[in-house]
Amino acid sequence: MAPADIRKEGSAYDLPLAIGILAAAEIIPSIKLPDYLLMGELSLDGSLKPVKGILPITIKAKEDGFKGIIIPRVNACEAAVVDGIKVYGVENITEVIDFFKEEKTLTETIANTKEDFLAGQSVYDIDFEDVKGQENVKRAFEIAAAGGHNLIMIGPPGAGKSMLAKRLPTILPPLTLEEALETTKIHSVAGKIGKEIALITNRPFRSPHHTISDAAMVGGGTYPQPGEISLAHHGVLFLDELPEFTRSVLEVMRQPLEDRKISISRARFSVEYPASFMLIASMNPCPCGFYNHPEKSCVCPPGSVQKYLNRVSGPLLDRIDIQIEIVPVPFEKISQKEKTESSAEVRKRIIKARSIQNNRFKELPEIFSNAQMSSRLLQEYASPDKEGLELLKTAMHRLNLSARAYDRILKVSRTIADLDEKDKVLPHHLAEAINYRSLDRENWGNN
Repeated sequence: MAPADIRKEGSAYDLPLAIGILAAAEIIPSIKLPDYLLMGELSLDGSLKPVKGILPITIKAKEDGFKGIIIPRVNACEAAVVDGIKVYGVENITEVIDFFKEEKTLTETIANTKEDFLAGQSVYDIDFEDVKGQENVKRAFEIAAAGGHNLIMIGPPGAGKSMLAKRLPTILPPLTLEEALETTKIHSVAGKIGKEIALITNRPFRSPHHTISDAAMVGGGTYPQPGEISLAHHGVLFLDELPEFTRSVLEVMRQPLEDRKISISRARFSVEYPASFMLIASMNPCPCGFYNHPEKSCVCPPGSVQKYLNRVSGPLLDRIDIQIEIVPVPFEKISQKEKTESSAEVRKRIIKARSIQNNRFKELPEIFSNAQMSSRLLQEYASPDKEGLELLKTAMHRLNLSARAYDRILKVSRTIADLDEKDKVLPHHLAEAINYRSLDRENWGNN
């Protein structure tokens, strides 16, 4: 099995080895073998079990000029997404033997990729209209989604942080077919594709537990597999209770957040997986959870709030554009029956803002949203006027905002201006952006 110097792993080679032995022993004719790629795990009773990574394998088979691919039936829907190659799903090795003996024909699996993709788009069980109150936080989520900004929520238990985060994918622009294929390939390699799923049509939402290891987060192993950051590609990575994650796990995320890809190197080879995701994090404001609570008193000793916050490093916080405090919803808001804005209504505004950014950065293929703007681009597209500059200067002094807040405020204000369909960043856009820098206030957390 060429190339011989690469060690083979997994059970996907069971079927091709068995058929190869039968052909070499002249039990079956080998004339049709060069036209087909075979993959599958073989059970002792001759039945075939599914294997990982069928979608990228099928794409490679098409590129290499194979007429068809013969795989376990469970994998057939996933492989049928690829046009231009015949996909045959089989239940057992007897069907394959009979096919090469020309005693039986196999049924081709056909999928209408575009039709299936459009049918599954933007179908969610949850909606933004389920959230009562929290209008300022929902506005922050809208801005984050429109500009691709990372966001952190700080608030007490039960304020709705997880509920809001889970609904973020419902307001993000729908996946394009190209993005869906790329996302499906990653999930296929990781073995995360279900039996009936041919193509991932909605943006991924990954929410790992805080006990996760470094390798599980960024990917790794002897034969590197995608980690949570790659499984969240084109979607959302939600880290609940951010300070509870180990320091090393949070630190290994810094480079992927900037480069939007992760390189995993081993002695013999290296693998690069994409990792373009939105980071949404949440945390309690202190160990007891009730610092700045409108009704309950914080019982933490002096200095513990700042110590708790220091569990999250400055360089990681530096990559989070929007920082917002969240408070519990009062009973009057929870019990109200009036409907709020649905995800579909919010998504329309976000798609419009994203199209403005696509047009703005059309000459810069490596940049697709305001969150990725460099200082040079900020000077070009988000430079405030004299009045706005004065407002920013006043805010920096009065609120004791740290220096790193300056660029973040400009990025977020540019997104707010895009939602407002304005060419220039106006003072009221800057004023709103300043409100989203809670943790950058140097007196925050000094209990």
